[in-house]
Amino acid sequence: MSGNREAMLEKLSSLAEEQAKAVAGGGERSVARHHTRGKLLPRERIELLVDEGSAFLELSPLAGWGSDFTVGASVVTGIGVVEGVECVVTANDPTVKGGASNPWTVKKIFRAAQIAEENGLPTVSLVESGGADLPTQKEIFIPGGKLFRDLTRASARKQPTVALVFGNSTAGGAYVPGMSDYTVMVKEQAKVFLGGPPLVKMATGEESDDESLGGAEMHARTSGLADYLAEDERDAIRIGRRIVARLGRRPRPAPAAYAEPDADPEELLDLVPADLKEPFDPRDVIARICDGAGPGNAVAFDEFKPLYGTSLVTGWARLHGRPIGILANAQGVLFSQEAQKAAQFVQLANQSDTPLLFLHNTTGYMVGKEYEQGGIIKHGSMMINAISNSSVPHLTVVLGASYGAGNYGMNGRAYDPRFLFTWPSAKSAVMGPAQLAGVLEIVAQQSAESKGEVFDAEGFGAIKEMVQAQVEEQSLPHFLSGMLYDDGVIDPRDTRTVLGICLSVIENQPWTGAAGYGVFRM
Repeated sequence: MSGNREAMLEKLSSLAEEQAKAVAGGGERSVARHHTRGKLLPRERIELLVDEGSAFLELSPLAGWGSDFTVGASVVTGIGVVEGVECVVTANDPTVKGGASNPWTVKKIFRAAQIAEENGLPTVSLVESGGADLPTQKEIFIPGGKLFRDLTRASARKQPTVALVFGNSTAGGAYVPGMSDYTVMVKEQAKVFLGGPPLVKMATGEESDDESLGGAEMHARTSGLADYLAEDERDAIRIGRRIVARLGRRPRPAPAAYAEPDADPEELLDLVPADLKEPFDPRDVIARICDGAGPGNAVAFDEFKPLYGTSLVTGWARLHGRPIGILANAQGVLFSQEAQKAAQFVQLANQSDTPLLFLHNTTGYMVGKEYEQGGIIKHGSMMINAISNSSVPHLTVVLGASYGAGNYGMNGRAYDPRFLFTWPSAKSAVMGPAQLAGVLEIVAQQSAESKGEVFDAEGFGAIKEMVQAQVEEQSLPHFLSGMLYDDGVIDPRDTRTVLGICLSVIENQPWTGAAGYGVFRM
């Protein structure tokens, strides 16, 4: 076994442990209590909702990692196929504090809503939530209103919204079924009210019970909030599938025939060095995730400008039969030639309406007197300008390093790629931990000297070590994924499948390449 593979397998094992925490929800006791009540878990509900044998692309499973909240943020989000229709699915996890929404829950649902909007997808909400996590209401209440705004705007865009209510949908959460196009409630389980009996008692003095105040039958027979009354959870899911089937969205035809990659995707585990200072050739990655030569694809990878700006690889390929343009960092550093090459390539992709795939392994743009005088700032700005104003869909995968402005130039999270995933080998920060700690030491030394003081290098050593350790931790994929700076950390061997799903999803919404750009500083 190669050292690279061994290191990657170790990272994948760690990733599996963290993802298992999200799947475990509130723990064995909470899960057992939920099952005892005859209820399904969120992923069990999703499994019944999506078409049998189809893939479900779960998004942001590590949301909230490293925070005081349960990994996964008490909600499952993702993209699944329902009656042949690609849908965004959100499912509250009632085993985690009754499905209450914490600050990371809100951010995770916002991201799911953004994906639905950008890609023209219907949304199916599997609802069972006690509303906001009250101790953190200050972080939820005001921004949380966007959740309901997103539902109504989706409806206005004719992107249908469906709510299947399995249990409590309380306080602000009551507006999820209230603002969805279609609402299904489970008999004797769903409870939808702005204020439960205790709050009503405190606010008005009125005595009431759950069923008369917000039960499924009351909403189906009296208030009219429920469009369908389901006998049980499986019946609700059956009705939900029937609703999606009647939305008038016909499944799109499959892409033309394509060849499997020229090289074995299993070998992706061998490619990334354990030490990211060692370069690796992204062409080896491309050969294992893109279609091989075959029908409609004369060559597996048609490289563009291969002799110019060689630390950035650009070219055309197909993935699951769909055309893509690829920008991939080869040797880490981006120079002026690479930046200019990228700007031209992005413009060409926009002329041909071709989606772009960015594969990160960059330490950023080159620094130093020679490069500053050669115009690295204006050339890097040219690249970022082209990418910022590109209007074809962008997909991003962070394979290794993604430091400094290289993260921006290669279409990092701030530049709104349709989807962004990371490998367990990835690291991202303003600069490498050692460089950042070293810069702080130099600044501290210069500051002391400017005041006429003696710099305590030995005393600063402890601070330097602490900063370096902190930056190292905050550069790792678990931490960044927990912050929702990506849509998930993935096994490298799954990259082709994940990107294939994403390329299928983006086709739900038409696009055209950019007709113009901002001012290019030449």
